[in-house]
Amino acid sequence: MTNILIAGFQHETNTFAPSLADWAAFERGDSFPAYIRGAAMVEALASAANPINIPVGGFAQAARERGWALIPSLWAGAIPSSYVTHEAFERIADEICADVRAALQGSGGLQAVYLDLHGAAVAQHVDDTEGELIARIRAIVGPEVPIVASLDLHANVTLRMLQVADALVSYRTYPHVDMQDTGRLAAQLLERRMAIGHKEPMHLRRLPFLIPLNAQSTDVQPAQHIYDALRTLDAQHDAVLSFCMGFPAADIEECAPMVWGYGAASAAAVLAVEALYARAAEPGQWRPDYLDAADAVALAIAHAATASAPIVMADTQDNPGGGGDSNTSGLLHELLRQGAGKLYPGQVAIGLIFDPDSAAKALDASVNSALPATISIALGKSVPIWGGRFSDPPVQGAFTVRAVSDGVCTLTGPMMKGLTVHLGPSACLEIEGILVAVVSGKKQMLDRALFRMVGIEPGQMKIVVVKSSNHFRADFGPMASEIIVAKADGPLAADPADLPWRKLSAETRTRP
Repeated sequence: MTNILIAGFQHETNTFAPSLADWAAFERGDSFPAYIRGAAMVEALASAANPINIPVGGFAQAARERGWALIPSLWAGAIPSSYVTHEAFERIADEICADVRAALQGSGGLQAVYLDLHGAAVAQHVDDTEGELIARIRAIVGPEVPIVASLDLHANVTLRMLQVADALVSYRTYPHVDMQDTGRLAAQLLERRMAIGHKEPMHLRRLPFLIPLNAQSTDVQPAQHIYDALRTLDAQHDAVLSFCMGFPAADIEECAPMVWGYGAASAAAVLAVEALYARAAEPGQWRPDYLDAADAVALAIAHAATASAPIVMADTQDNPGGGGDSNTSGLLHELLRQGAGKLYPGQVAIGLIFDPDSAAKALDASVNSALPATISIALGKSVPIWGGRFSDPPVQGAFTVRAVSDGVCTLTGPMMKGLTVHLGPSACLEIEGILVAVVSGKKQMLDRALFRMVGIEPGQMKIVVVKSSNHFRADFGPMASEIIVAKADGPLAADPADLPWRKLSAETRTRP
């Protein structure tokens, strides 16, 4: 019997963001499944009957097809934020390592380890948490037991990660609609590794500049044709290539895009990686397209007059999928200032805004009187951003409570279809004709079901504002007449050159 220990640790760390990822954040999960350990992990995340679109689900499917036995450790994920606390990382790492030791002593021993990792987690005391975790496991299992991991496309892949693991493979889509597929690729790499009895030849190249998140979408160029080329090169060279465009908001030395790959022969790995690197390394192709808040809203208002489908606007710098808290108010202020809701009453929506106090007041109002009801609140929060500045103040005023919800929502879009999120008391509030989806838990607006949860039908809107950078494109893109990326103040810099870097390698430029 081939016994494979499986475990997951997912966090994308924006070291410039205001909120830490403590142990409670991993227990909640928010955007991810909540912390889970042991056999329940397989049942919840990797069952044969209802697999969720996350890598461990795809790996488990592939393992069953190969007759491998799974030894579940734990899966812990927290919504992107600032540093993972010392306590949280050590607790997760200690529990995984304890399970590895137990598996080695168990019936049949341990033949391999699979890790479902993000690749851009930074702890308060460890810059390269994934490299540290893999190294600790390696010290336990020794050099002969293969360790294979899947990574997010935004991983900041370090040399240590590549050296101590037998194989790493990353997503190939952004929005990440191929997470299950990447787990299956990891199983393929593990099978190759076990068949030859040693690590396959590997080659790597690091790009010398940061790629802004808004330039990374694989639905558009240049990323689309680069990943098409990656698949072609895989087939030509019997290789398994990866290109991580990196998460350009983690102040560590090795924050940078990376191309790497494994081949049956060393020459094949080199040829394939160098060919892909040549396509990705031209800097001029990576310049993003965004507008400041005032210009973005003005354009949306003008185009909505004749558009046959909603204008979708991304509030990219407050993306809770990149370290924002989904609570800034810059775009809501601008929509009000330009009268968007008065021009299109009830047909302008924004969400999700994380504001538990306001959601609780809406829920109280719904209990104490029939809806619609009116509450006076200060919605949103002014948060610290780089350079000692703060984002816009809350929006103060009288809001109409249109609907309330318990915040339990099963996603239906391509990104994480089938995942049920628990966002706590939630509400649809209206101010001057603008509908606002307010929640008590943090979640990137990547699925139309999140609007429907509070009674907003996004397809019936003229303008839809989403707290997201690119993931929204998977579900909102097909319904949009136009997509506009807006740069309102928030913790996730659309331009990495805006950030006060301290540790970034001197060889890495902040602009392509």
